[in-house]
Amino acid sequence: QVQLVESGGGLVQAGGSLRLSCAASGIISRINAMGWYRQAPGKQRELVATISSTDSTKYADSVKGRFTIDTNYAKRTVYLQMNSLKPEDTAVYYCNVRLSVGTTEPDYWGQGTQVTVSS
Repeated sequence: QVQLVESGGGLVQAGGSLRLSCAASGIISRINAMGWYRQAPGKQRELVATISSTDSTKYADSVKGRFTIDTNYAKRTVYLQMNSLKPEDTAVYYCNVRLSVGTTEPDYWGQGTQVTVSS
């Protein structure tokens, strides 16, 4: 029912920029937060950036000052502007939406988009 589709990934040289987009559909309930997570091969999935319905944001220390999360809740869309990319940013980036359903907060995930940063 709920679908998240990421786009904007690709190959970029170190120091370059990419902008990821995630469009959500099939959502009826309120959204508590939207965000981005990433997972490199052999590593755990980690938070990159999230933004709540009250516009509070969280960033991984490794991306602070370089990445910016933005949302358009009316369009059910979340963006991640990635600047000054580093090779260590290489990962599959996953869109996340956390809903408010009664007393629960279910999470939904996109299939991921590959970001590769060359040195």
